[in-house]
Amino acid sequence: MFSQQEYLRFLSKVCWLIQAVIVQIVLVQPALGQKETEAETTQASSVRDSHSLTLAELKAAGVINSSYRKNQQAFTTEAPRSDLESFSKDIRPILENACIRCHGADTQEGNVRIDTLNPDLSHGEDVSWWLEIVAVLSNGEMPPSDEEPLPDEDRSRLVEWLSKELQVASMVRRAEQGRSSFRRMTRYEYNYALQDLLGLPYDFARDLPPESISEDGFLNSSELLHMSASQFGTYRELSHSALKNATVRGSQPARIYWAVPMPAAAKSAWAKQDEELDKLRQKFSDNPEKQKEAIEKRTAEFQNRQHGSHYKDLVSGRVAGVSWDYGEAKYAWKPTSEPVEAPAAIDQVAIIPPRQHLIVELGDTIPNAGTLRVRFRAARTKRDAEPTPDTSNNTQPSSQPSMQLEFGWQASNDSQASVRISQHDIPIDALPGQPKFYEWNIPLCEVQPRNSVRGVWKMGDLPSPSEYVKLVNSSVSEGDVQIDFVEITAPVYEQWPPVSHNRIFFPSANREDEAIYGKEVLTQFMSRAWRRPVTAEEIEQKLALFNKVRPACSDFEEAMVEVLATVLSSPKFLYLVKAAPEQTTAPGKTSAPEQVGLSQTELATRLSMFLWCSIPDEALLELAARGELAKPDILTGQVERMLADARSRRFAEHFVRQWLGMQLLDYLHVDRKAYPQFDAALQEAMREEPVAFFQEVLTTNASVLDFLHADYTLVNERLAKHYGIKAVHGNDFRRVTLEPQHKRGGLLTQAGLLAMNSDGKDSHPLKRGIWMLKGLLDDPPPPPPAAVPKIDLTDPEIAKLTLKQRIENHRNQAACISCHAKIDPWGIAFENFDAVGNWRTQIQGIPVDASSQLFNGQQIDGVEGVKRFLLEYRQDQFVRALVHKMTTYALGRPLTFADRAAVDQITAEVRTHGDGLATITKQIASSPLFLAN
Repeated sequence: MFSQQEYLRFLSKVCWLIQAVIVQIVLVQPALGQKETEAETTQASSVRDSHSLTLAELKAAGVINSSYRKNQQAFTTEAPRSDLESFSKDIRPILENACIRCHGADTQEGNVRIDTLNPDLSHGEDVSWWLEIVAVLSNGEMPPSDEEPLPDEDRSRLVEWLSKELQVASMVRRAEQGRSSFRRMTRYEYNYALQDLLGLPYDFARDLPPESISEDGFLNSSELLHMSASQFGTYRELSHSALKNATVRGSQPARIYWAVPMPAAAKSAWAKQDEELDKLRQKFSDNPEKQKEAIEKRTAEFQNRQHGSHYKDLVSGRVAGVSWDYGEAKYAWKPTSEPVEAPAAIDQVAIIPPRQHLIVELGDTIPNAGTLRVRFRAARTKRDAEPTPDTSNNTQPSSQPSMQLEFGWQASNDSQASVRISQHDIPIDALPGQPKFYEWNIPLCEVQPRNSVRGVWKMGDLPSPSEYVKLVNSSVSEGDVQIDFVEITAPVYEQWPPVSHNRIFFPSANREDEAIYGKEVLTQFMSRAWRRPVTAEEIEQKLALFNKVRPACSDFEEAMVEVLATVLSSPKFLYLVKAAPEQTTAPGKTSAPEQVGLSQTELATRLSMFLWCSIPDEALLELAARGELAKPDILTGQVERMLADARSRRFAEHFVRQWLGMQLLDYLHVDRKAYPQFDAALQEAMREEPVAFFQEVLTTNASVLDFLHADYTLVNERLAKHYGIKAVHGNDFRRVTLEPQHKRGGLLTQAGLLAMNSDGKDSHPLKRGIWMLKGLLDDPPPPPPAAVPKIDLTDPEIAKLTLKQRIENHRNQAACISCHAKIDPWGIAFENFDAVGNWRTQIQGIPVDASSQLFNGQQIDGVEGVKRFLLEYRQDQFVRALVHKMTTYALGRPLTFADRAAVDQITAEVRTHGDGLATITKQIASSPLFLAN
C-alpha cells in the first residue's frame, strides 16, 4: 500500500490526469449526453487545428473549452452520496470484460486485483487502488498494447464515473473529518507582526533559525511549525529586545552632525596637483617657454576624465581622483554639535560613475540607537531626461542613475566589513545645474555588523575604531552622479518620545495612577497582540506580574516592558487559529469531530496572515468585533482593500518564493569562468522578476495563464541587458512589452527560474523538468528507485555525446525509463537556455536540439512547444494546480483528498470568471475551506 506522502502525491497526479482526459473527451466526443452549441463546435474545430493558432489564440481557445467551465454544475456543496447503482449497471461489466482476466482471482498482474475492490470511494478502503486504475486508464497505459484495446466509449464512461465519485468521496470525507491549521507564526510572519504592532521597520527575527520546507514546498505548514520549551525562551528574549527598541527612557539624546562640502573633501587632491605644478615651475625656472609648455600640458591632463570616482572643478574643468585610506583615520571627519548650513552653490563636486562609490568616514562616535540620516545634494551629469521613441515601454527617463548606501569599517589592512544598509535605491532625477537633496533614514540598531573595537581603541590606532558610510552609484550603464554636499546626522528622532513609544504608553488622564494606567496599557496592547478582546482574568494575571516585578524596576515603563514581553512570547501571540475541537461522544457511541468554523477574530487573523503575512489591522478587528467580517460583500471588500495596501507585496514575495522554490536561486553558484557577465546585480534582478511579475498580474487581475505565456514582463536595466531588451534604464522594475526575438514570456522563460534549475555551468534538463511538473502542474514525478545507475562521463563514447543524447542513453536503461519518460521531454525542451538563462542556438558548435516526445507520443519543439501544449491541453491542470498551491499557503496546512472537491469548486469559479489572479485570491478567501477551522 501507499505511504501517506506517496498517497497524496499520487492523488494529485491522478486528479490532473483525469482532468486532462475529460478535456479530450469534451473536445473529441462532445456527444456524451450533451449537444454542442454552434459556437462551441467552431471553437473545438479551431483547437483541433491548433498548429495554425498563435499562443494568444491557443490561450483563448483553451479557456472556452475548459472542462471546469463546461461542467460547472457538477460542483456542489450539498451532501452527496456514492453512485453504486451506476457502478453495478455500467462500470462493473466494463471492468469484468477488459480487466479481470489479468487482475482477477486467477491472475493479479502488478499485485492489482480489481474484482474485490470496494466501489464505495466515500467510505471504502480501496481509494488508492481506484486512483491507480484511473491513472493508467487516463494516460493510455492500460490495457497494454498486446491486449485488445478498450473502446473509447468504455474508457470515457469509466473516467467519467470515477471523476464524479472522487468528487463525492472528497466532500463526504471532509464532512466527516476535522482539519486544523493550528501552528505558530513563521519567522517572517513573526517579524512582520512585530513591525506592524510596534510601528518599526526593524528585522526583529534576525536571530531566529530558518523554517523547514514542507513536502508542498511551503514554510508555513502546520505539519512543521511546532515549538519546544526552549524556543519559548528565545521568543521571550526577542520580544524583550523588540520592546526596548520601541520604547525610550529619559530625555532626548543630543544630535551630532557631520558636514562634508566637496571643496573641503577635494582640498588635498587640489593641493597635490598644485604641488606638481610648482615642481614643474621650479624644474623649468630657467626656461620660461619650456615651463609654460610643461604646465599647460599637465594642466590639460588634469582635465582628462577619470575612470573611478573623482572630484571636478566645474569652472576650470580640472579633475582629480578621489583618494581614501583607512590608516591613521586621517580621512575621518569630525562631528559638530550644531548643524552646518549647506552653501547655496558649489562649483567643486564629486563625480561618481556607475558601480563606483564615495566614502565618507565618520570616526567612532556614531550612536547605537536612533536614526542615521544621510543627506546629499546631487544631480545627474547628463540632460537627456526625456524618453526616446524606443522607450515607449519604459516610464523612466534614459540615463537616470540611482544611489545605494553602504556602511562599513576596516579594523586592519586585511579585515573589513561593508554591507548595504539602504532598502531601496534612490533615483537621481535632478538635472545638471539643478541639484537637490536626497536622503536615507536608517535605524542604527539595524546596522550590522558594527566595529567591535569602538570605545576600546583610540582613533588612529590599529585596529581602528572608525566607521564610514559609502555612497554607491548602483547604475548599470552610463549615468554619472555629481554630489556637492553631504550631511550626516545621528541620532535623529522626529519627536520625543518617539511614535513607537507612544503607541504603547499613550496619553491618558490616569497616567499618574500606575494601577489604572497599567490596566489601560495592558488592555490595549494585549488586544492588538492577541488579535481579540481580552478577558478580565487575563488582564488581572498580567497586572499581578506587573506588581511582582515593579519593585525591582526603576520606573513604570521598565516594569511594563517586562510584562509586555511575556504577552509577545505567549502562545496567544505566537500561535495562529485554535486547535480543532475535541470529539465528545456518549458512552459506547462514536461520532465524527464537529465541523466548527473560524470565529470572526480568527478569520481576521487568517486573512491578514494570508495577504499581509502579519496581524490584522484595526479595520479588520473592528469588523470582526461587530460580527460582520464573514459577510460575503464585506469580506470581498476587505480582500480588495488589503490587496491595494502596500503590505500585499509581502504576499507576492513569500508566496512566489515558496511556490516556485526560489531558495535554490539564493544558493546558486555560477561558474564565473564560463559566465563572466554573471554578477550580484543580475542575480538580485533574477530574484525580483518572478515576484514583480506576480505582483503585476495580481494588481491588474490579469489571467493566471500569463504565467504560462505573456507578451510582457517586468525588468530593470540589468535584467533587460541580459535579455537583450533595449532602452531600459535604471534599477527600478517596470513593465515592458516583449517581442518574438526576445524569446521570453511567462515564468517558463524567466532567467532566474532557469538558472536556479541548472548546475551553474550548464543546463540541467532533469531539474527543469521536475521543477515544471512539481511547481506549475502540481504533478511531481515519483522518487527515483534505489541504485539508479549514474551517467559515466569517463566513458569516451558517452563523453562525446550531447547532453540530450546522454539523457536518452541513460533513460533507456531499465531502472530509469519509468521516471525519465515523464521528466526528460519537458526538461529537454528548455535546452535553448544555458545555465544562466541566456538564449542559445548552439552548444560547442553543435545546433541545439530542443525537440522531444511526451509519454503519450505528443511531439513538442522547444519551450514554445511546451507553452503550446500547456495552453491547448493543460490549462485546467495549471489553474487548478495554482489554486491548490495558493490554498495550501492560505490555510497553512497540507491539503488532503477531503479538500479536493472544495479546490475544484474554487477552480470552477475562477475559470468561469476570467482566471484572474485577484479573482483566485477572493475565491479562496470566501471559500468554505478558508472559513472553516
